[in-house]
Amino acid sequence: MKKHRKSAISLVMLALAVLLLSACGAGNTAHKSGSSATEQQPAASQSATKEASVELENMGVKMVFPEAPKRAITLNQHATEVMLALGLESSMVGTAYLDDSILPEYKAQYDKIPVLAKQYPSKEVFMAAAPDFAYAGWKSAFNDKNLGSREELAKQDVTTYVQESSNKPGPTLEDVYQDILNIGRIFRVEDRAKKLVSSIREQVESIQTQIGTVEKAPKVFVYDSGEDKPFTAANNYLTSLIKSVKAKNIFDDVDKSFAEVSWEEVVKRNPDVIVILDYGDTSLEDKEKLLLSKPALAGVEAIKNKRFVVLPLSAAAEGVRAPIALKTLASGLYPDKVK
Repeated sequence: MKKHRKSAISLVMLALAVLLLSACGAGNTAHKSGSSATEQQPAASQSATKEASVELENMGVKMVFPEAPKRAITLNQHATEVMLALGLESSMVGTAYLDDSILPEYKAQYDKIPVLAKQYPSKEVFMAAAPDFAYAGWKSAFNDKNLGSREELAKQDVTTYVQESSNKPGPTLEDVYQDILNIGRIFRVEDRAKKLVSSIREQVESIQTQIGTVEKAPKVFVYDSGEDKPFTAANNYLTSLIKSVKAKNIFDDVDKSFAEVSWEEVVKRNPDVIVILDYGDTSLEDKEKLLLSKPALAGVEAIKNKRFVVLPLSAAAEGVRAPIALKTLASGLYPDKVK
């Protein structure tokens, strides 16, 4: 009996050992399977997060961005403010050429970025910052007098972008939005760019709603500068902004961005309001004094009623300031509707 009992116990122990070994084998197999999945996961993740190359055309130049630029320099204030509005200051190694003060909401970001020059930097100063990308508001940045051509900079591994809405005839708000979206694509912050454009659209629509119905569009003359002959906005972005607030630029038929006209023609077209661009060495006060002292303008409605709207040059540029410009124009044109 004892022998049979020992045999039975031995068989039970053997069976248990086999079961345990099987379990361990299965556990090892499961572990190996899990380990294999874990090892494959980073590769899949890397594939998913690898940046897709961005291709776009800018001012007739086809460009490819295998990755987002890391050392950008902005040239001209409206380009700088687009970058800051998109939260891209950490990708900027320099900036240049302010028309006036940077928007207060971006000042803290702006103050962290080296200012390379009051206007356009020299080629030596520009290249010393080791940029991989340059974003200009005006195409004049990329000529022999300033930083060299876009082709020359490309040979030095600097990709360039020109604000297209600032360098085409009759640009609209939609053109500005496209520039913002393009910068968003280049720097892989498309969601931020879409959100920014959506915010600008909403503010513009709110201002237009406040204006409401306008029976007769106010006639606007934009005074930039000039004594013997006035220099004025013609077929450009300012005309589009004026139209957006249901008014009319009296020189919108001139096929130029800005143009020199005659005081006689200003009198003939008789504006209701004069928009004065405030910038440069001539003060606002001096510009107003000049307009009020011109005997030929005495009978012009805007002069008789002293209806002046002051617009900083930065607000008239194709950047993120459209709501500011439109609010300024609308409150000057319709003071009883827009405050």
